[in-house]
Amino acid sequence: MEREAALWPRGAKAAGAKPLAKRLDSLEGKTVAFLWDYMFRGDEIFPLIERELSSTYPGIKFIGYDHFGTTHGGGEREVIRTLPEHIKTLEIDAVVSGMGC
Repeated sequence: MEREAALWPRGAKAAGAKPLAKRLDSLEGKTVAFLWDYMFRGDEIFPLIERELSSTYPGIKFIGYDHFGTTHGGGEREVIRTLPEHIKTLEIDAVVSGMGC
């Protein structure tokens, strides 16, 4: 009896896994940036996250999603392309990225 070949519906991986960044010991005194795809309630959720983190971590600073632009749609490539430069220039320690469906 001859076996039939099975095909995997996904293509071959184009890039390998990269190591994760070291976790921060604390958010105290750190700068956190918000990224958003402007798709689902980020304008409601990010202020809640900011409020709760501010009450827990003294000296925490935030850079709003409006500073970067949308991570979805026509301008997303430019937003992602310039993100490493923004992270370095603005001395961002952590990023919260919100994506909606």
